Amino acid sequence: MPSLNPYLHCPGPLDRRSWLKIGGLSMGALAGGVEPSLSRLFAAESETSLVDPDYSVILFWANGGPSHLDLFDLKPNAPAEYRGPFKPIATNVPGIEITEELPMLAQLADKFSLVRSLHHERNEHSGGTHRLLTGYASRAANLNVSEYPDIGSIVYKHVSHTASDIPLYVADTKFYGGGPGYLGPSYWAYMPSPYSSSATGSNTYEPVAIYNSGKGNDVLKISPEGILTLQRRSQLRSAIDRLPNEIDKTGMMDAVDGNQQRAIALLSSPRTREAFDLERETEAKRLRYGETHWGRSLLTCRRLVEAGSRFVQCQASYRLKKETGRTSNWDDHSVNSHIFNAYREKLPSFDQSVSALIEDIYARGLDQKVLFIFCGEFGRTPKIRNQDASGRPGRDHWSHAMSILLAGGGLKMGQVIGATNDKAEHPVERVMNSNCLLATIYHQFGIDTTQSYLDLSGRPIPILTDGKPIAELI
Repeated sequence: MPSLNPYLHCPGPLDRRSWLKIGGLSMGALAGGVEPSLSRLFAAESETSLVDPDYSVILFWANGGPSHLDLFDLKPNAPAEYRGPFKPIATNVPGIEITEELPMLAQLADKFSLVRSLHHERNEHSGGTHRLLTGYASRAANLNVSEYPDIGSIVYKHVSHTASDIPLYVADTKFYGGGPGYLGPSYWAYMPSPYSSSATGSNTYEPVAIYNSGKGNDVLKISPEGILTLQRRSQLRSAIDRLPNEIDKTGMMDAVDGNQQRAIALLSSPRTREAFDLERETEAKRLRYGETHWGRSLLTCRRLVEAGSRFVQCQASYRLKKETGRTSNWDDHSVNSHIFNAYREKLPSFDQSVSALIEDIYARGLDQKVLFIFCGEFGRTPKIRNQDASGRPGRDHWSHAMSILLAGGGLKMGQVIGATNDKAEHPVERVMNSNCLLATIYHQFGIDTTQSYLDLSGRPIPILTDGKPIAELI
């Protein structure tokens, strides 16, 4: 008698391709050797899950950790040593308030949602980044490259079968604690001008451009270490001509050839180069975003997802005035910067550029398929600290509470989810592990988080072990 449960049906022996897919291996990973190569960078196996090939994410990453108390979770009734100088202002959604330093964004609250109750357990920068972006705690505290694949690499693996002449996963530079982990170099992001110090504990490097800066960036590079430039295309073509196509009759070399050809298509693609060309935007549009690093960055991010990129991550780095602080990220300890002067300096640019992007996503009909996220690896300590010799104020690392801003992506906007206590020390309503954010994003892509890949020791590791999509957003 046949089984009434289709999931109990035995499918018979697995073929070689199925075994490779179970292990999360790709032809390029097998053929490319241990070191990064162009084949490994572009190789990927098509996934069988029902992944939405048109969904995209723009992750504006506040590396260093932004202060939830001074942006999106103000506590005006807390003691002075907690609340800081900024006042909350009403938004265009009754009951939602954000900092007075973001007046343009306040008029778009119907187009974004805030999650105020996420938390995790890692309080160091790269460990916190790794924890939030991979869903796993790393063994090392201060790791430059991730042990587990971050969300961008996972998404890239699942959408890579849709690749054409546009990079599907793009970043401005490396994250400190991010990366493809055991998926291997095939799943690094495409980076126009990567800077190695961005994946270290340094917080004084200049902001890295994801746009054509006019400073040599027109010669686009392939990450992770700029292993190929347009100036070397002729060398690449010569190398491909010398490939021994008869070495492997199983089809592996066909896969390698295909990845090499994809690389050439990407590097020479008018669509890719046009996506990075902000001169194709009107002057009015460029001015609306702002002729600033953040304005050009977020406008390029919008152009990339509209052209077909599926995951774009961009660090929200900002060069402060010397008298304000030494850091270029959001690591606003007292010894690094005067946190409130730093916010007064950079939030006008943030307000203009982020509000412009959100407006643009909706005006161009992208709001169902493009999700914008602003967050960092954690929040900041509720209590203000004054450790610097100058006595200036700062806040330290705080993974017990943070605020996340999301806009578009087919999610429900115009709401606040969760709440912290009266000093923003920890969540008290709708308390959620930070994996819930990852689960929500994976859900929107159609990625099954129970799917496993083999790590470097051969163990099957699921994409997530816990965390459910945030029901209020779906």
